[in-house]
Amino acid sequence: MAETESQIRFGIIGCANIARKVARAINLAPSSVLHAIGSRSIQKAKRFANANGLHESVKIYGSYDQVLQDPLVDAVYMPLPTSLHVHWAVMAARNSKHVLIEKPTALDVGELDRILEACESNGVQFMDGSMWLHHPRTVKMKEMFFDSKLLGDVNYVYSTSTIPASPEFIENDIRVKPNLDGLGALGDAGWYCLGAVLWAKNYQLPTLVTALPDVTKNSNGVILSCSASIQYREAAAGDQKTDAIIHCSFLSNTSMDLTITGPKGSLYLNDFIIPYQESSASFEFTLGAKFVELHIGWNVKPEKVDVASELPQEAVMVQEFARLVQGIRTSAFQPDRKWPEISRKTQMLLDAVKKSVDLGCKPVYF
Repeated sequence: MAETESQIRFGIIGCANIARKVARAINLAPSSVLHAIGSRSIQKAKRFANANGLHESVKIYGSYDQVLQDPLVDAVYMPLPTSLHVHWAVMAARNSKHVLIEKPTALDVGELDRILEACESNGVQFMDGSMWLHHPRTVKMKEMFFDSKLLGDVNYVYSTSTIPASPEFIENDIRVKPNLDGLGALGDAGWYCLGAVLWAKNYQLPTLVTALPDVTKNSNGVILSCSASIQYREAAAGDQKTDAIIHCSFLSNTSMDLTITGPKGSLYLNDFIIPYQESSASFEFTLGAKFVELHIGWNVKPEKVDVASELPQEAVMVQEFARLVQGIRTSAFQPDRKWPEISRKTQMLLDAVKKSVDLGCKPVYF
């Protein structure tokens, strides 16, 4: 795609599989264009460009540094192993590049704080790659939480993110290598579940987190599967209680479930991370559900809500990120603090689950 002056020019550092999806999204979003791709070798970058049909105008670089030093690159997308995030994100910020980074954002909140401090001090926007947050369906579901006539205050959340990883994945994928992505399934899949709990609670941190004793690790100590209980005990709000259960795994059939329950109703979907199709997504809810006489059925059936999307959710994410960057570039706006705060709270919750796992599933208090 040919570039125009008004578009935000993206560089990608790293040629992971997810970069294929985001490269497409960058070119689908009307306000952005892919300007450069960089890998550790020029040959790998060229193979990526050819395999994905990138426009001949896209710059091909044989190092990450070259992308960051390109004066025409406005923003970088980083699909790198988590252990490399802090170095390259800080370098990007110091080169005045806005940072769109894959999740998990860092190995712990201390590393993430270094990234966020670099972004803030250099006036660049930060956002993590949680695509589902940008889907119009997510906006529609959130509207229901604020309607007191519908669900009411959230009191239970259940979320899963699981995939049936192949033996080759379990043996060789970077997500099971302690020196590359030491958080394993908790970081890769659990990030979504933990983010969903925080989202349902309007990003309030919980009181107590406890990993459940079903943790499976590989021989290097990397988590392949785990569950956790997350509890909210809000004395200041009339002793309102919320309980959440999350499960993430590389060892189960594919699932992306999200159930949110309040005193008046429930909302649920089975594809909250990646919708079944790009052009639309749906969720179901029930209000005032009860059993009929003799408990032989229900008094209501779930209602289905369909939500159309003009762009895939990853392109909507890119579009929102580009909008923020454009505002900083042309109108002297300050970076939006919403997205760094969401990432930091998700990282804090992830750290708490990891700490509980490391302590033998003992509770961790906030």
